[in-house]
Amino acid sequence: MATSFPSNSHLSRDPSTEFISIEQLRRQFTEWSASTRHSQAFPHREMDALRQAGYLGVTLPGAPLDQRKASTAGLLRLLYQIGQGSLSVGRIYEGHINALYLIGVFGTPAQQERWYADARAGHLFGVWNTQMGDGIHFHPTATDDLRIQGSKSFCSGSVQVTRPIVPGVLHDHNGKELGWQMSVVALDRHSPPVDASFWTPVGMQNSVSHKIDFSDIVIARDELLGAPEDYNSQPHLSGGAIRFAAVHLGGGAAVYEATRTALRQAGRTADPYQRTRLAKMAIRLESGRHWLDRAGHVNDHSTDPREIVNYANMVRTAIADYCSEILQLAEVSVGVRGMLHPHPLARLHGDLTTYLRQPAPDATLESVGQYYFNDAPSD
Repeated sequence: MATSFPSNSHLSRDPSTEFISIEQLRRQFTEWSASTRHSQAFPHREMDALRQAGYLGVTLPGAPLDQRKASTAGLLRLLYQIGQGSLSVGRIYEGHINALYLIGVFGTPAQQERWYADARAGHLFGVWNTQMGDGIHFHPTATDDLRIQGSKSFCSGSVQVTRPIVPGVLHDHNGKELGWQMSVVALDRHSPPVDASFWTPVGMQNSVSHKIDFSDIVIARDELLGAPEDYNSQPHLSGGAIRFAAVHLGGGAAVYEATRTALRQAGRTADPYQRTRLAKMAIRLESGRHWLDRAGHVNDHSTDPREIVNYANMVRTAIADYCSEILQLAEVSVGVRGMLHPHPLARLHGDLTTYLRQPAPDATLESVGQYYFNDAPSD
């Protein structure tokens, strides 16, 4: 569809290599989507393509979307394009970007140098915070290393993510809890048990969000990232919601395209009701893109963490609503045939429905109201 949403076609891995735009990759991901979904496995081809094109390092110092500069709007456009090509790839890639962001904020210069070099070398990063009753604890050893006990769930990318940020409760030598501590675990040096049976969703199968047991892995002190409770500091914790919202909206764009294609193939473009539904979908996409561009500006230029968090809460809520409406309109437009595999809409419907299930939507919306009662400046 025609759109005012700017592209990221200037991004490439290196002047000496063949230029590969994100639009080219997005089209390739779409072409691969049916066979990738059928495999229900990690999307190796897609992640290798992103790696070879240099997108694993695109936010590092000196790169086109250097996170130290006002580049958030461009990053959100990139995430939108990747989500349009594949929501599972978008989920894994957004975790990689999130991890590099946290390293940029909380890492020491030596840690940044080491982990940025890993990213440039092709290592995939991620952030695995979710856990069940058997969650992560770090206990000091006699040599002052740290032994991990416990598991993480919803580990998107599974063990293909070789540099995950794994937070847990840090203990001192007396067993006292010191707080929620981030670590970066070099999974290419370990072989933790993986529970793949944990991941049986209606969509997003290719995100392979397995449960992983880190028990008895020993890490050095310099593999801890930041101080206890840094992970929960604002606006870094909640402000990053704009990134997964961008991927969501890309999925909404893919649903729109699949619906438009299906209606064209069925010869129903002259139906006034179908035109009305397609118009509603296009309006919601355009609204979401304006939200993302504004979110990029607020994230880069606001000096008030409360404003950044509030805007992120509004963006994720608005885009989740837009995507839900797009899904409903697609269902009515295409009918039951669009819910039957291998129809492209069936895959997209399952993926987007699953990915939209982000935690605490009610609390997020309530916090927006609280902000405007208590914190928002007067007009």
